[in-house]
Amino acid sequence: MPTSIMTIKSKLDSHLGDSLTVVARAGRKKVTKRRGILKNTFPAVFVVDLDQDSNNFEHVSYSYTDLLTKNITLKFDDAVQ
Repeated sequence: MPTSIMTIKSKLDSHLGDSLTVVARAGRKKVTKRRGILKNTFPAVFVVDLDQDSNNFEHVSYSYTDLLTKNITLKFDDAVQ
């Protein structure tokens, strides 16, 4: 499991352009799942272009700390992150 933000960023850099599913906690007993493609990584956040068939907006950004604190999980089509 990645233990630092820089480790998480470098792992995501290797998956740029890959399809993934983002599973995010949205509150008590609520979970949202979104499909998309990992588009960009920046120093503090990463951007996912969402599948337009099932979402009302084009992209969403998440912080690396969301992954570190397990508020979100990423599931790539070829492997689990």
